[in-house]
Amino acid sequence: MRWSRIAEQDCSVARALSVVGDRWTMLVLREAFMRTRRFEDFQVRTGAPRPVLAERLRTLVDNGVLERRRYSERPDRYEYRLTDKGRDLYPVVVSLLRWGDRWMTGTAEPPVELRHRACGHQMHPELACPECGEWVDPRDVDATARR
Repeated sequence: MRWSRIAEQDCSVARALSVVGDRWTMLVLREAFMRTRRFEDFQVRTGAPRPVLAERLRTLVDNGVLERRRYSERPDRYEYRLTDKGRDLYPVVVSLLRWGDRWMTGTAEPPVELRHRACGHQMHPELACPECGEWVDPRDVDATARR
């Protein structure tokens, strides 16, 4: 199957990847969660070539993950903000961050520290069952296709 047709699969992972499934898009999302808003800042912080960045931002806007808001009229300038749909990707980005911290930093300290604003403590997010609150890993979950 061609990558351009990945969204046609009857699979939620494949459909999600059709929107967020490349390195530049994930770096744009990382920056959006770090409160980056403007094109130039995304470009500097991700290192993405300008045409690539413009295309990724356009795709995220077209898919309702980001919204484009004008912040200046002379000249017209826009910023990009996460929508509710975009904010729902936070667990995905934080899970990648945690995985990278565990497996990709070598002996170095992780480059980003997460702190819970409410209590001020450093945190390492975990996946938990919303019903009982127990931490889960893949061995604790059954997935059944609905066909």
